[in-house]
Amino acid sequence: MISVEQSKTIAGGNVNRTDSILSDDTRIWKPLQSKKSKKKIICNTEKPIQKYRFIIQSAFVLLCLWIGVEFFLFTRYLQTNGAAEYFHRPPGVDGFLPISSLMSFYLFLTTGEIHAAHPAGLFIFLAIILVSLIFGKSFCSWLCPVGYISELVGDFGEKLLKKIFKRNIKTTLPKWLDYPLRSIKYLLLGFLFFSVFFLMTTVAVKAFLDSPYNQVADLKMYYFFADISRTALIILAVLFVLSIFIRNFWCRFLCPYGALLGLISFLSPHKIKRNPVSCIDCGLCVKACPAAIKVDKIKTVWSDECSTCMNCVDVCPVADTLDLTSMVTKKKVSKKTLAIAIVAIFMIVTGIGIITGHWQNKITAKEYLYYYKHMNTYGHPTGTAAVKEFNKEAASGILENNKIKTEQEKQ
Repeated sequence: MISVEQSKTIAGGNVNRTDSILSDDTRIWKPLQSKKSKKKIICNTEKPIQKYRFIIQSAFVLLCLWIGVEFFLFTRYLQTNGAAEYFHRPPGVDGFLPISSLMSFYLFLTTGEIHAAHPAGLFIFLAIILVSLIFGKSFCSWLCPVGYISELVGDFGEKLLKKIFKRNIKTTLPKWLDYPLRSIKYLLLGFLFFSVFFLMTTVAVKAFLDSPYNQVADLKMYYFFADISRTALIILAVLFVLSIFIRNFWCRFLCPYGALLGLISFLSPHKIKRNPVSCIDCGLCVKACPAAIKVDKIKTVWSDECSTCMNCVDVCPVADTLDLTSMVTKKKVSKKTLAIAIVAIFMIVTGIGIITGHWQNKITAKEYLYYYKHMNTYGHPTGTAAVKEFNKEAASGILENNKIKTEQEKQ
């Protein structure tokens, strides 16, 4: 991160940067002169977007927290066997079931069916994919609650290190270590895609989505954190500590969702572009980039790590030198347009799910009470051999008979 007050020697003269990249104050720079020519440089006076990005992130996190509160109240009803006041299950919780959403997406592609168990998850997944197709990996830096927490931890880490060492320290791993670690998230993504799109048959995917295990996947996820094990707590603590010293450790090295969006971002028509003629090689963009992309060395940012956070654009001191540009129209996309478009796309896609009646699932309170009582007996296939056996059972109709039996027991 660039400090609030920072001096840089640019083009042989001292340039005092008195604004923060999170500030909206107009930047005041002394007259600049390019190293490459004697032409005067037009200073960038465009207001940063970081404050508004933070507001959007915070609003989305608050929404997620409210969903968590509603889901907690819903679980109380189940815990008391229906004695407590009934609260409707919040559909937004489906967004925290990425594997179920991926399987619903596969079923939708192959059959056109929108599965009724966690329909909101499919539309949230589609919204995230569409945002990424249009504006790159922007979901990670504008809407993702985990990305938001990672940024806060990273900021805390930089302040802590500065206090200890009395200077700004930005930890960057060497390439020989960074590249292998970054491959982990792609291996996890590859495993998930192989399991769903290649190992499982369409019939098996449908049977899994119909299964009691998937029906209560949200409850299992809730109790994983509510009754967190010592091992899981230690892993979270290790990730937290690592994120203090290495910014966005989870996002950069382990998140398969981020890996998927990073690959999709290559198809996005919007890229950060640098004008090498007006660039004065100050290096502020590199220091501001949370992904440590060498923005000052390239004309167009083609990177699976770029999250379109606009940090680099905000700190660029020269007008029309670093911008988000459409590769189709060759025109600059304003920061406000980006912010509004990301939120609008997400709301429109999820709104379609709500309007068409594919948002709330069809599981009744009575069915949830039944599933809750037997929740600990539900499992899922693990390993290639188990998945192949699951495929056979789905094809033979055994799983369908089990489903009918379960329906009869719920009566």
